[in-house]
Amino acid sequence: MRVITFNANGIRSAASKGFFAWLAEQNADVVCIQETKAQEHQLSPEVYRPVGYHCHYHDAERKGYSGVALYARRQPDEVRTGLGWPECDHEGRWLEARFGPLSVVSLYLPSGSAKPERQQVKFDFMARLAEPLRAMRASSRDFILCGDWNIAHREIDLKNWRANRDHSGFLPEERAWLDELFGPLGWVDAFRAVNPNPDQYTWWSNRGRAWDKNVGWRIDYQVVTPGLAKQARAAAIYREQRFSDHAPLTLDYDYVF
Repeated sequence: MRVITFNANGIRSAASKGFFAWLAEQNADVVCIQETKAQEHQLSPEVYRPVGYHCHYHDAERKGYSGVALYARRQPDEVRTGLGWPECDHEGRWLEARFGPLSVVSLYLPSGSAKPERQQVKFDFMARLAEPLRAMRASSRDFILCGDWNIAHREIDLKNWRANRDHSGFLPEERAWLDELFGPLGWVDAFRAVNPNPDQYTWWSNRGRAWDKNVGWRIDYQVVTPGLAKQARAAAIYREQRFSDHAPLTLDYDYVF
């Protein structure tokens, strides 16, 4: 099973830069997209419903903002949107597709970098998300939570970590939350299950020459239940073309989809 996650920073912008032409060659079973920044009625089916996929969108109520999508080769048994609170559901941040015992989620956590009020929204979101994450782990289902988590976990996960210790995305409270996620809560960072190397980033600032110099952050994850982590076989971050300020992250699993 091949799963791709990608923050498009505007799905129409990514399309104009060749994302869908690239995607057609990837043989992905499931594709999770974040920050679509569009309403579904604005998206032409011939481009934004790729042939061979069952396509689902969960838009933000605010136009041109947030939003997630999920494409799957196999028709989902059930599709669930949102988690039951406004900052999640009204902003289009959670879309879950169920395939037998497997759930794949396209998830977009808030960023706190714009202003202090948004950082508090982010902290509140993280606190509220903890309980659903516990319930998911307590269930008998397998999960792949794909998306932009807007947090770099460890020093290895961003180039200039010393300069960013007091910046949103690398705050001690945010990193401690991921420690809890990947510790007592029992979830696994699938990328790190197969790739322990430094300089592996998925987001680069548009300022300076961050992309060219690979001065980036790894903030896009596939967070999985332990059984799936053992079946993760290969991970790749695609950088040959630039579709967004993020790069697509691909994981291959020994899992029959």
